[in-house]
Amino acid sequence: MNALERPLPRSDAWAANASHSTVCYQLQAEAEPDTLCRVLNLFALQFLTPHSVQVCQQDDWLDIEVAIGGLSWHRAEVIAQKMRNLVCVAQVSLENRARAELAVV
Repeated sequence: MNALERPLPRSDAWAANASHSTVCYQLQAEAEPDTLCRVLNLFALQFLTPHSVQVCQQDDWLDIEVAIGGLSWHRAEVIAQKMRNLVCVAQVSLENRARAELAVV
């Protein structure tokens, strides 16, 4: 699919007037061959492309960090909950990068 055929990003009907920001998901998941695909598929199903993805394996676990922009906090939380429902995921935390950057300044 090229850029002209790609559908427009889905709007968040539950938080249409909410501000959008960059969020960072931090996960700990089982180090299985399909784990990363399962996690990233939750974004792909909504036509979202992460800005960055970092993965580090430690023993039997993957430490995964995914940053993505243009989400309302409500939509980000819904995606985090879907991640928590994956059998291979042990832990998920969510951080609003815009707020974190303001706190540092």
